[in-house]
Amino acid sequence: MSGPAAARRTIAMSREEIPMGPMGKEPFDVELDPRFSVPDASAAPWSEARRLLAEAELYWLTTLRPDGSPHTTPLVAVWHDDRLYFCSTPGERKVRNLELDPRCILMTGCNHLHRGLDIVVEAEATRVTRTDELARVAAAYRAKYPEQWHFTVGDDVLVGTAGKAWAYSMAPKVAFGFAKGEFAQTRWRFG
Repeated sequence: MSGPAAARRTIAMSREEIPMGPMGKEPFDVELDPRFSVPDASAAPWSEARRLLAEAELYWLTTLRPDGSPHTTPLVAVWHDDRLYFCSTPGERKVRNLELDPRCILMTGCNHLHRGLDIVVEAEATRVTRTDELARVAAAYRAKYPEQWHFTVGDDVLVGTAGKAWAYSMAPKVAFGFAKGEFAQTRWRFG
């Protein structure tokens, strides 16, 4: 291999070698891109990205409109069972977009140039309709956002103060971490 891709440092493991501890699923491929990293930078560990995804209070979701143009909106979400979950009322633009094309990106970060780690997750959003999974999502929202987000489980939906909400899950396919200060760009790929 030649060119910019040859300069990237890849840390790859077979699926059998991936540690499966209490933090859950790990990427099978971790890559540091030196083009966007300081010399001697290290790839950010997925455990740090996962912690930030779990602790963030605000996220940005990008979906694709019918004409292919992006639509981005802020929302709250939860990290649970190695997935991101978010909700939306059925008529909203993001829901209409996801009905046509489930590909999306969910981002979170700190909006600082010289500190922090911004995370971008690429996935396909899948509507959650199973009662047991909806109950876990509702409980995760109550635990994370105890003052604002209280859902009960209805028929294939979550029910909150704004009415019925469709829940979606996103299992990461690819994620990127952008470390600032000591700049480093990490890519995690999942099977």
